[in-house]
Amino acid sequence: MSVGYIYDDIYLEHDTKDHVEGKDRLTAIKSILDKFKVVDKLTIIKPRAATIDEIAAIHDREYISNLKAEIDSGGGWLDPDTYVSHGSWEAALYASGGLLNAVDAVMNKKVSGAFALVRPPGHHATFLHQMGFCLFNNVAIAAKYTLGNYDIKRILIVDFDVHHGNGTQDAFYSDPQVLYFSTHEYPWYPYTGSAEETGRGTGEGYNVNVPLEAKLGDTEYLRAFQDVLIPVAQRFKPDLVLVSAGYDSHWTDSISNMNVSTTGFAKMAKIIKSITATHCPDRLVFTLEGGYNRSALAYSVMGTFEVMLGNNEILDGMGNPPLAYSPRDFDSYIKVIRDIHKLKN
Repeated sequence: MSVGYIYDDIYLEHDTKDHVEGKDRLTAIKSILDKFKVVDKLTIIKPRAATIDEIAAIHDREYISNLKAEIDSGGGWLDPDTYVSHGSWEAALYASGGLLNAVDAVMNKKVSGAFALVRPPGHHATFLHQMGFCLFNNVAIAAKYTLGNYDIKRILIVDFDVHHGNGTQDAFYSDPQVLYFSTHEYPWYPYTGSAEETGRGTGEGYNVNVPLEAKLGDTEYLRAFQDVLIPVAQRFKPDLVLVSAGYDSHWTDSISNMNVSTTGFAKMAKIIKSITATHCPDRLVFTLEGGYNRSALAYSVMGTFEVMLGNNEILDGMGNPPLAYSPRDFDSYIKVIRDIHKLKN
């Protein structure tokens, strides 16, 4: 089976002017995928609009209607971070719906995995509010949709965006069917995601945060994946893996203070793919979140596609960070995270 590729020009209709989350993020990705003929290896999956009922599984109906009214009235700044234009409503519906079509393609064995190149992004959007460039929480909507429409019991969401996915965490904080795992710069926007935030009630232990101090890079991220994500997934045994793929922890990205390389993202994708191969073969769906250096974003997304296609040669067009930084006692820090989640040594 091949790898699915979800994209449509409707995502460019979410016109944010000169906002850092601009439509040229997608055109940069599309340009490099075309240049290196990666698209020729992929199966095109057309998106659809998510229904209001599908979105309302995660978001308040009044919030949804108020957002549409704001956009219909001309849009503008909804908060200090989030801008909408006349085309944002349809783009947001198709962003969520594009991910739902990706899930359908994977669950119905039409593709072995898929990557939804959608915008606006989603993991900050909460039940009642847009925030952090996000309108609807695409990955949370997809998880709810999958649980409601397919015979599966456990979904793992991996979020490696530099910002904590507060909206996704909130959506499943009391839900043992969804395990949320996040690596993120901390303390940093949205100022959530401490290691002690582990879930509530029957969801206790199903929320796994690995907050990382500024300037960390490939070595520390991969340690978090190897020493925390893999054993957590082994215990959870997911039926599907969804990934909030944010590339804003790249060392060239001005919106963060981290030192991850394009090659580092590819290695993370390999670990996620290996988890899927072990527990739920051919059930892996990525969706685009952050990443604001256009070239770094494009090369990193291409690297993820190459990993999904089974290729070992990853083109890193950006190189390594100029200065390597390692914390003095990262081993002890990882042990703290492992102890919180009762992972065996």
